[in-house]
Amino acid sequence: MNSQYIGRFAPSPTGELHLGSLVAAVASYADAKHHSGSWLLRIDDIDQPRKADGSSESIITTLNAFGFKWDGPIRWQSQREGSYRKAVASLRERSLAYPCRCSRRQIEKMAQPGVEGMIYPGTCRQWDGEGASQVSIRMLTTSTQTSVPDRILGRISHNLKEDIGDFVIFRADGVTAYQLAVVVDDYLDNITHVVRGADLTLSTPRQVYLQRHLDYPTPQYAHIPLVYDHKGEKISKSDGANPIDAAQPLLALHVAWRFLKQRPLTEPIASVDDFWSAAAKAWRIEALQQTVAKRPNMDNS
Repeated sequence: MNSQYIGRFAPSPTGELHLGSLVAAVASYADAKHHSGSWLLRIDDIDQPRKADGSSESIITTLNAFGFKWDGPIRWQSQREGSYRKAVASLRERSLAYPCRCSRRQIEKMAQPGVEGMIYPGTCRQWDGEGASQVSIRMLTTSTQTSVPDRILGRISHNLKEDIGDFVIFRADGVTAYQLAVVVDDYLDNITHVVRGADLTLSTPRQVYLQRHLDYPTPQYAHIPLVYDHKGEKISKSDGANPIDAAQPLLALHVAWRFLKQRPLTEPIASVDDFWSAAAKAWRIEALQQTVAKRPNMDNS
C-alpha cells in the first residue's frame, strides 16, 4: 500500500447514488488503486436537515455491491462537530473570521453577483457580534489570487474577495458549512488526493484558502466531467435522478468507465472483482485532460 496516496469518496446522504455519483466513485477509486493507495469512505452527513432517511445505509450497500472496498472504518461528519468548532475558534482568535447577522434577503439587496451567488460586501466586518444569539461566521478574504493546480483542468484560480466575498464557514442555524467541514475532514484523514466532480471546482480555492490559514497541507485535486441528462442538465439527487441498479453492477461500471474516456478493458471480466483488477492497471487520468470545457475563473495554462 502506498502511504503517499490517500484518496476518499464522500457522498452526502440526501438520496440514493445515481450515475453521476458512480462516475465520481469510479474515478477516485480507480485512481487510488492505480497508485496502490488507500481509499476512504466518508459520509458527509453534517447537514442533518437535508439527510434522507435510509440513504446512508443505501449508499453503503450499493458501494459494496459494486465492489468498492474502503480502507478502515467509515468516517461520519456528524461525529466531528468538536473538530469543526475548534477550527472556527482558531480562525476567530486570529481575527481571520467574524460574526455576521445579515440575512440572505439583505445580502441580495446590497450585493453584486459573483461566480457563485452574491458577493458578500463585508457589511459585518467591523461588528463584534455583541447582543446576537444566532449569527453565521464568515471567513475574511483578501484580494490576492488563490490558485491551485488541478490534474485534469490545469489550474484553478480565484480572487476570493472579488469573485466570492467573505464566505460562510459556520451557519446561523448551528451547522458547520461545507467548505470548512470538508477541509477539516481531509486534514484529519490525511487525504493526499481528491478526485471529484467538476461541480466542486468553484469550491476548491475557498478550501485551499482555509487550508493555508489553518496550516493544513493541500491535497492534489482532480475534477472530473459531470454527467448530464438528455436535457443538458447535471444529474443530481436533488432533481430526482434515477438511482443506479445494484442488481447489474458490471453494466453500470462499464458505462462509467466509458464516460471517463478510458480504453476498453481487454482482460476477461466476469465479476466486479475482475473489473477492478483490470481497471486499477488500465486507469489513465490523463485521458480526461481534454474533456472538461474551460469555465470562467479557471486558468488552464
